[in-house]
Amino acid sequence: MLEMRPVCENCRKSLPNESDEAMICTYECTFCQDCVENVLDNVCPNCGGGFSKRPTRPKTCVTPNCVENHPVTTKEVFKPIDMEKFKKIYDAFVDLDPRKR
Repeated sequence: MLEMRPVCENCRKSLPNESDEAMICTYECTFCQDCVENVLDNVCPNCGGGFSKRPTRPKTCVTPNCVENHPVTTKEVFKPIDMEKFKKIYDAFVDLDPRKR
């Protein structure tokens, strides 16, 4: 089950459960759409993967699988991008489609 992390790892922008701006990679690294598009160029600085929109956990408990029964995490991951370290990952993956990395 996704943690649904509450902030962008780079800029600390708030990304609540209902945010349309939350983006995640396959390891659930979480960034805002602005950082993914304008800083990272769709390359995860942690794993090199691409990003997809994070789903939203339902608020209405029609089934047991809802935010009331499975709350989102309050744990913040804040690791601003070290552009020098990111360059190696970026250079290796930026020109490859995320599904072919």
